[in-house]
Amino acid sequence: MTSLEVSEETEDSGPGGYAAARLLLLQEKERSGPPRRAALARLTDDWLTGLFTSAAPPRGVALVAVGGYGRAELSPRSDLDLLLLHDGSADKAAVAALADRIWYPVWDLGLALDHSVRTPAEARATAGEDLKVHLGLLDARPLAGDHGLVAALRTTILADWRNQAPKRLPELDELCRERADRMGELQFLLEPDLKEARGGLRDVQVLRAVAASWLADAPREGLDAARRRLLDARDALHLTTGRATDRLALQDQDAVALDLGLLDADTLLREVYEAARTISYATDVTWREVNRVLKARSARPRLRALLTGRGSVAKPPVERTPLAEGVVEMDGEVVLARTARPERDPVLPLRAAAAAAQSALPISLHAVRRLAATATPLPVPWPAEAREELVTLLGAGEATVPVWEALEAEGLITQLLPDWERVRCRPQRNPVHTWTVDRHLVETAVRASSLTRRVGRPDLLLVAALLHDIGKGWPGDHSVAGETIARDLATRIGFDRADVGVLATAVRHHLLLVETATRRDLDDPATVRAVASAVGTVGTLELLHALTEADALATGPAAWSSWRASLVADLVKRVAGVLAGETPPDPEAAAPSAEQERLAMEALRTGEPVLALHTQPVGAEPEEPEPVGVELVIALPDQPGVLPAVAGVLALHRLTVRAADLRAIELPTEVGAGSVLVLDWRVAAEYGSLPQAHRLRADLVRALDGSLDIAARLAEREAAYPRRRGLTAPPPRVTVAAADSRLATVIEVRAQDAPGLLHRVGRALEGAAVRVRSAHVSTLGANAVDTLYVTRPDGSLLPDEEAVDLARTLESALR
Repeated sequence: MTSLEVSEETEDSGPGGYAAARLLLLQEKERSGPPRRAALARLTDDWLTGLFTSAAPPRGVALVAVGGYGRAELSPRSDLDLLLLHDGSADKAAVAALADRIWYPVWDLGLALDHSVRTPAEARATAGEDLKVHLGLLDARPLAGDHGLVAALRTTILADWRNQAPKRLPELDELCRERADRMGELQFLLEPDLKEARGGLRDVQVLRAVAASWLADAPREGLDAARRRLLDARDALHLTTGRATDRLALQDQDAVALDLGLLDADTLLREVYEAARTISYATDVTWREVNRVLKARSARPRLRALLTGRGSVAKPPVERTPLAEGVVEMDGEVVLARTARPERDPVLPLRAAAAAAQSALPISLHAVRRLAATATPLPVPWPAEAREELVTLLGAGEATVPVWEALEAEGLITQLLPDWERVRCRPQRNPVHTWTVDRHLVETAVRASSLTRRVGRPDLLLVAALLHDIGKGWPGDHSVAGETIARDLATRIGFDRADVGVLATAVRHHLLLVETATRRDLDDPATVRAVASAVGTVGTLELLHALTEADALATGPAAWSSWRASLVADLVKRVAGVLAGETPPDPEAAAPSAEQERLAMEALRTGEPVLALHTQPVGAEPEEPEPVGVELVIALPDQPGVLPAVAGVLALHRLTVRAADLRAIELPTEVGAGSVLVLDWRVAAEYGSLPQAHRLRADLVRALDGSLDIAARLAEREAAYPRRRGLTAPPPRVTVAAADSRLATVIEVRAQDAPGLLHRVGRALEGAAVRVRSAHVSTLGANAVDTLYVTRPDGSLLPDEEAVDLARTLESALR
């Protein structure tokens, strides 16, 4: 028995029969998508019609579905949007009783209900005051009762909408912009709202409303398929969660993908992003046309001529301003010239795109579609003009983005760069990333466009920015895969062999500078020499420096800071010196600073920790707040447990460790015999102001003498703040890094960032009887990478077997 047969048997049996039929329908695996939504709407129509009829309604009354229900787009947990429309002739009490006979059964089933009771005049007046009500009434659909009453209301509401379009559409545009600012862009969100985010189902409804105004119509190609894809995803989300939610949360994505028959959550997100991108592009094109039409109407040149007594005048010709060969500006858009022949001019797509971006103008939909349909493919390798136009397009800054999106919407980018298809709409699950892979590449080029004065070859910087993550569409290390792809694409674009080599090196090592600067000891000559060997030339070094900054700025606000910038700049300066033939200084021969020596002498004299906290780092501008963290210098007699004690005290005071350098100073014999540990650390407050130095010192003394139980205090704090619901963090991983250091063994710890992580690491290292020379902490989002330079107590490197055992010990301690 089908669900519709069940509905026929049970439509008169009350809410229980409807509920059973509804449940049966939603459990049918063979029917999903549009057929299930339509069947659910019909089933609900029949039930509500039965409720209406059984209540013996008076004449001149109708039950109306509006909004999403009016469009018959019922997802499993959708609200029911209902209007009880009456002509005013019936007794008010009778109408109210009828409403109760309908609303209460809906509520009894636990279904969400948005309801109202109005006359046509009241409905029209409310629509005039509330834009959202007006939009809902545009989709009004009669369910039962006086259909003529509903038809008259629809006619009136639609006529009002068209007559008031010059006033209402700008209001609607503003509402859409406010919603986009609040909810974000669906195509880039890791946990998108399928309805309210920009490019979601709400925007499809807006496009329908704009089309109903007759002022403009959205591009139809792909729009219905995109809408169906989002509706299908929402259906699966409702079924798998059992909740009326439109937010595709991380913990639900695997189940939703499974319900839709997709490979995995990434495949689901990619399909959702593609749908959102289609809707967003249609939205951009539509609103641009609406604004153009409204602007033209507001001018009213003929009316003004008549009012001034000049009589009728001929419509002035539309101006066409040349921008490039075959490309002109017309009416605020870039279009093809009348003489343009895309089928004979393979460079025309790039020339038109570059002209549009340089002029900060949108490229018209008609022009892009004509280019996609008729343009001749570029020869391989590209001619010099095509390569130059690509560089011009990439160097236009923010104006590049909408032009690039227009080309991508019609498939032109994939025609030009076939490997682009693998990164198109590809999600990045690290929350540090703001964009999908493809948009991140374009954003990196945008950022790089402002850095071109810093490099000798701006063209190579812009193309490297566009290609640096191109390997993320392939398995394995994306930098390694990207190097091969970059060679192929750079050759295709027409660069010579030397330039191809530079671009391949930039893609292969685009993370080298920032990872080395934040995770390695820059005072170790092996660190600097390794980077110099990988980079090869000063020109490539300056290119990588600019690319590093552009990449980080395009990633998100957490990926770049003045602290990271200063570390990278320091590394670049040291590497440039080596490439110029200079010898890196020997850190063993470096004398302590005057302040370090003074603090060490005081610590030896008193036998207690001495601490200095510099709230304004050297070289910082007075108005720049803690650009690289503040400097914390601690001196204390050499003793066990220093690292976990200091790290634990800092964690208790909510200080994040940026970098930590530990060194032992042997003081002159005339001062007194003894070894003093000097810790020179960079720290930053998680929030609020920095703690006072004397409080840090007091807690450090207590931690060292055992009267302050740091582990217990940190555990209490963690218990007070339960972890957020979401994906389980992957287990920690500890490895021995191949750093070729002659000073220390390098251990790399990758773990979920948490207060006291370095304290736990320090305790494990103390238990393993190794000495920490320096520590370098890098945190991106929820992920921490701590690099530790360790030695035996006598200062020698750990043998390979001992280093591996230490890594295993640390890994076990952090689980």
